[in-house]
Order: sequence, then C-alpha cells, then structure tokens
Amino acid sequence: MAYSELQVTSNFSFLRGASHAHELVEQAEAFGYQKIAITDRNTLAGIVRAHAACREKNVKLIPACRLDLLDGPSLLAYPTDKEAYGRLSALLTLGNMRAEKGSCHISRADVYAHSKGIIFCLVMPGELNRRFEYEASFINSVAEYQQALNGQLYLAATRSYMGNDDKLIFRTSQLSDFYSIPVVATGDIHYHDPSRRELQDVLTCVREKCTIQDAGFRLHQNAERYMKEVAEMERLFRKYPSAIKNTMVIAEACNFSLDELKYVYPEEINQSGRSPMEELEFLTWKGAHDFYGEEIPEKVVKMIRHEMEFVKQMDYANYFLFVEDIVREARSRGILCQGRGSAANSAICFVLGITSVDPMKFDLLFERFISPARNEPPDIDVDFEHERREEIIQYIYNKYGRDRAAIVATVSQQHQKGAIRDVGKAMGLSVDTINRLSSSIWEFTDEWFEGKRVTEQGLNPNDPLLKKTLELTSQMMGFPRQLGQHTGGFVVTQGKLTDLCPILNARMEDRTNIEWNKDDIDALGFLKVDVLALGMLTCIRKAFDLCRDHYGKQFTLANIPQDDPKVYDMICLADTLGVFQIESRAQMSMLPRLQPREFYDLVIEVAIVRPGPIQGDMVHPYLRRRNGEEEVVYPSPELEEILGRTLGVPLFQEQAMKIAIVAAGFTPAEADGLRA
Repeated sequence: MAYSELQVTSNFSFLRGASHAHELVEQAEAFGYQKIAITDRNTLAGIVRAHAACREKNVKLIPACRLDLLDGPSLLAYPTDKEAYGRLSALLTLGNMRAEKGSCHISRADVYAHSKGIIFCLVMPGELNRRFEYEASFINSVAEYQQALNGQLYLAATRSYMGNDDKLIFRTSQLSDFYSIPVVATGDIHYHDPSRRELQDVLTCVREKCTIQDAGFRLHQNAERYMKEVAEMERLFRKYPSAIKNTMVIAEACNFSLDELKYVYPEEINQSGRSPMEELEFLTWKGAHDFYGEEIPEKVVKMIRHEMEFVKQMDYANYFLFVEDIVREARSRGILCQGRGSAANSAICFVLGITSVDPMKFDLLFERFISPARNEPPDIDVDFEHERREEIIQYIYNKYGRDRAAIVATVSQQHQKGAIRDVGKAMGLSVDTINRLSSSIWEFTDEWFEGKRVTEQGLNPNDPLLKKTLELTSQMMGFPRQLGQHTGGFVVTQGKLTDLCPILNARMEDRTNIEWNKDDIDALGFLKVDVLALGMLTCIRKAFDLCRDHYGKQFTLANIPQDDPKVYDMICLADTLGVFQIESRAQMSMLPRLQPREFYDLVIEVAIVRPGPIQGDMVHPYLRRRNGEEEVVYPSPELEEILGRTLGVPLFQEQAMKIAIVAAGFTPAEADGLRA
C-alpha cells in the first residue's frame, strides 16, 4: 500500500523541528514515499528548500503549512492548485500583517474566506477528558469546521505511543462516522531519525526558556516523532486501513508545484506605449547621445549592440528598466547613487546612468556581469547615500504598493557561539562554563571531541554532560534561527506578491518583507534589485557640494578626475584611512608593496586581498601532472595576469612569490613546493 507523509515539521518551525528539509526529503525517498508535505507552523518559509531537495530526489513536495488559529483547533492546509496556493499565501499574509514580526493572527473566519481549493486536516488533541472522550468545545469546533469546509476536511490521526493511542483513534473514528469526515494517518514528524530526539528536546528548552532538568511535560514523552517506513505506518494503522489510503487521496489531489510560480515584472515600469525592449533601446541610445554627443564611438556602439542582443535573448529588458527608474528618481531628488560590482561591466548600465565606469576608458567584459554560460539572472546592486536611501525604498513601496513590492528575507543561522550558548543553557551548564566555551570557539573542529581545546579551558573533556553538549551543538549549527530583513533586496511583481509568497511585517517601521531569502528566490528564478546604502556616497556628495559652493566646480561620479598622481602617491603610502575598498588593515599593508600607479593596479590589488574569489573557487588554480611533471593550470587568464603583475612589482623575489601564491589560493604544502 502506498503512503505519503502529510504532517512534517522542519526546522523552519523555529525551535520545534529538528531536521533540515533536505534530510527529511532524503529519508522520505529512502522509505519509498511518493510525496511529502512540509507543514511548518503559520509559515511557508521552508518549502523552497524542500522543493529544491525534491528536485534531486524521486519525491514530490506538497507545499503546505499548519495553521494555528486564535479561536479554534489547528488545521493542516494543503493547496490543490496554483490559485489555492495563492489564497493560502494571502491568508498567511493577512495574519502576519495583523501582528508583529514572528506572530501570525488568523481566525476561523479568515480560513473560511480563503478555503477554496484547499484541503484541510484537523489536528486532533492528544488528550481525552475523564470520560475518555474529546472535550465538548472541541467537538463543537469539529461540527463547525465540517459545516464550513464540507468536503474539504479530514481528521488527522497520529500514533505517538503516549499510552492512549487506541482510545484516541477510536474516538476519532467515532467523530468521523458521526460527521462523515474521513480520517487520515499522519506521523506528526519533527525529525527524520530517532537520534535527533535529543536535539528536539534541547530546541524545546530553548523555546520555553528552561533547562533539560526541569523541562518536564513540555518535552515530547518519547522519540516516536521520527519518519517511519511505509510498512511500519501500515502496521500502526492496520485497524484503520482507510486512513492510510486517504493519505494518497489527498496527495493525488494536490498537484501544485512551486515550479508553476512565474515572476512577471510590473507594467508601470514602461508607460511609453513601446514594448519593454523598444523602450530600453530608446533610453539606451538617448543616454549614449547625451553622454558622447552626436557621434557615439564605434567601440561603444558595438558593446551596446552586443549587450542588447543578449538582453533581448534572455528577456531582461524590464529588469534594466526597473533599475533605471529608481536611479532616475534618485537623481531627480539629488541623491547620489552608483551601481556596484559586476554591473560596472555593462555599457548599457553606463549610458543609463546606473554606473559611472566609462566603457571608452576601460576594457569591460559584459560576460562578467551576466552570461548564458552561467544561466543566472542579472544582479544589479545600486548604492545610495545612506542618509537618504529610505526615500528610494518608500518610493518603491508607494509606486507599486505593499501588496506587490517587498524586501526579501534573510535567514539567520545558528553559528558556533550562538549554538554553544543556547545548547549550554538548555543543558544546565554554568554561565562561567558557557562563557569559556563561547569565547574560545573560533572553528568547531574535531579537536573539541579530542578534548584538546576543552582541556585548555580548564574543563574535563571526559565529562558526559559536556560531551553531550558539544555533540548537540554540532548538530544545531546551521539551523535557521529566525527570519530577518535583507539590507535592501527588493522583489516587485505585476500581480499580487502574495500569489508567490506570504508577506510579513519587518521590525523596522514602514517595512515589509517576504518569507523567502535570496537563495530561495534564485532557486525559483525570481529577480531582485538591491537598493543598498553606502556611507561613502554621502561623504562624496557632501564633498561635491563643497566643490560647487567654494570653487564653482560641478563634479559627478562620471567626470571626477581619476588619474591624479597625488592620489596614487597617498595610496602608495597607505594613507587610505576612510577610503572605500582600500581602508582595511590588510589593504593598507599591501598597498606599499604593490605600489599602484593607475586604476587597474587597484583592481588587481583589491582582487588579491579578499577571500571571496579564492574561497569560492572562482580564481583557484590547480596542479596537473603532464609527462611526469607538475604544472600550474589557470582556469582564467585574469588570474595568470594577477600573478604576472605581482611578480613584476619592485619586491624581493621571495616576497613576490609569496604574495602571488597566497593570492592564488595554494595550500601551504603546495606553496612551499612552488617556491622551491
């Protein structure tokens, strides 16, 4: 008999679920499940990660959630199609907007108003009264739900080995017969494997602000809330085989997939009567003529045509129009702004005023910005003056409406220090012990379990409580802790944003954001624009104002002199305190060694002294053996040039080799061999 698990709590039910979505999906595939429903409490925050895991496995996801109501028993909600999913998302948004961040206030009436196309399972209580019956108030709720959700309601039965399972399921079957509501079997899953029960107990203690020693009945009584094999579920419900069959009835009725969600740009971006592509071409050539005059350099013409062909092929015109709109609005208000990162490699971005990197002066590589080989959407980050960035954020909200524009979320994860503090408190460790462990952690490695670092802190590495604390800490690291607000990544849509994802209030006044973070929207192909704040732009704008008021000079980011030798003299002396990008101690240490004399020298210097390209394997060489000898193979000519230019600066050969080898990302052993 086939079976689908319809009640699964992931770790996106914060401090309740004790398994990642991918762990639950992998276990479901191993047990032969056809479908699995993620039912986190009043949220859809974790379904994208489960969806991404299901793509790689032979399991289908039912996007769902558990609705904890203010005035009634909880319901599991399963949308059957795209429209029903939109209503469920709108229902959650309604509850989120009534409450502070972290709460969701939903009533029965709200559920009834959004119920079309959604299948509901009533979560049965785990206790009976003294007469071994469900409370009268609960039975009244069952009657009301049955009348309001006729044909869409099931009763969820669970065997959790609490001693009264037979009585509970028998009373549930009686309600089923009396009100003609089918019973469906669920596992009430909180973790994928029984070994996670201890972590789930710790999470409960963190949530309830107690220790494991005095948690009492706040903990689950046993470790039965793990995912079970199909044969085991059949055995547990052998007296009620219809409950197993009904899991497949619901699963087969729920055909909605997150792949059906399509992102559409708002029409307000383009009100010219031209198509988006025609409007982008019009604005681009107009901007080019405004900057270069009647005769546009042939080099720029070729670059624009090359980029336009790619934008047309990938249908990104609306994306560029949206960014151009907010940049134009900022300039109309006198707010200094600048596109950062790889967008500076676009001639279109330059003539639209998004960036200030002149393609005539620098050799730009558009494919560094967006490329069909990477198959990634464009990502334009625009910095605004930090004192006035909020004006642009509110402009976006006001223009498109809060039902169509929101900031993406960030998922705060448990890191070493936070995890050891949470677990240590829950396990009853003293404050002094927790402080010692937290202050000494910089990398959670096997050394902890070998006892070396524990001994250094004056603690006993063989203490069972301490060992268990460190073990549970390692399991907890990487768990989502809470939903935060991105620094400024906006998602704006043509239709209601709630058709795609629930919206919630941010902590900051007049801010709203969606439940999904950057990685989630990337997985679904949604595009975002980063509206960021940069304090240095405020400083530059004030400097421009001083130059205008005292010297009558009108400077912009595009026309400011960039090759003044005095500037590079100061840079070579590491006199860069407060200078954006080259103000850190590491940068200031490297500048006198590399002696940059032009802008491209700074490009190389900044590329060397940053961990991103090396740790992300973007510019990481490797050794290859050919004809019995090892040679270095560079995946890009840019890295080879960095190494060559570094060796060419006036340094001792040993220093130059060391700088280049570290920049290239070799291990210490490889570096020693290469220097030799």
